[in-house]
Amino acid sequence: MAWISTDPKLFFTKNDPQDPRLGEMLARNGKSLPTIALWGYPDDDGIRMNGGRWGASDAPDHIRKYFYKLTPPLKIKKNPVIVDEGNLHSSALTLPERHQAGSQKAEHFTKSKTPWLSLGGGHDYGYADGSGFLRAMLKEKSAKKPVIINFDAHLDVRPIDKGYHSGTPFFRLLEEFSGQFDFFEVGIQSHCNSKNHIAWLEKKGGRVLTLDTIQKTGLKKNFETLMKKLKGRPLLVSLDIDALKASDAPGCSQSWPSGLSFKDVSQSLDWLGKHFDWRAFSIYEVSPPLDVADLTSKAAALYAHQYLTHQLEKNS
Repeated sequence: MAWISTDPKLFFTKNDPQDPRLGEMLARNGKSLPTIALWGYPDDDGIRMNGGRWGASDAPDHIRKYFYKLTPPLKIKKNPVIVDEGNLHSSALTLPERHQAGSQKAEHFTKSKTPWLSLGGGHDYGYADGSGFLRAMLKEKSAKKPVIINFDAHLDVRPIDKGYHSGTPFFRLLEEFSGQFDFFEVGIQSHCNSKNHIAWLEKKGGRVLTLDTIQKTGLKKNFETLMKKLKGRPLLVSLDIDALKASDAPGCSQSWPSGLSFKDVSQSLDWLGKHFDWRAFSIYEVSPPLDVADLTSKAAALYAHQYLTHQLEKNS
């Protein structure tokens, strides 16, 4: 069995009809149209293979713990309907088989036009989520050219000669789907990346917005200038939590004092939600054992809530 059901104890409730929580908004009968589908990858093997610190395997349920305690968005009268698909059974499959299972899940929900949220786990699952999203979008004849935006300190375009680790997802996607999607990297830090990797990425058509550029002239102006010609396209957002500075997200494999702020990313997501057909959102590399006061898990839960809010607003 590739997937394991989520522990019902994570579906928080105060048992108070005057104070409902997201843990009470689960689709239980299959009759309601879901607002989002959600699943987790409790797996950090790809991080270990890349020399990173362990702990991201704990993230999906830890993020759920806080996400399901949150209240439905205040401005939306209609409550959300959440389909929780559980967690990938990582110990039952090889790493390539796990990536294939994740890709199939992402393709299924993209094809059914159900917005989805995945919780890593290592960023090697960026390939799983991205390939499923792209396969489904490329089969959708009326769809515009899809877009993937990655918020990250690292490019993650390392070649696969050392395995399918957390540094390889976008190398794999850009090789397999060359020219079939537009790709942007936001928040890339100069001390974390090779000039050779940047040159390879740009040769494959990818665009990079570095942290240095953002700090000099601001994120909003640069971000909107970079993306404005792509408005209305179907979008997958990939967020490696190490894009954030350590004071905002200390619990990750690679945490630096430099980085984007929680607010930077939140404002960017708001803009994307208004101007793109935001179909899917993936959050990776939260590491609860390395966290401080669960700040990073809470940040991930709030971003997930922001995505849920956007989907409700779009359909209200």
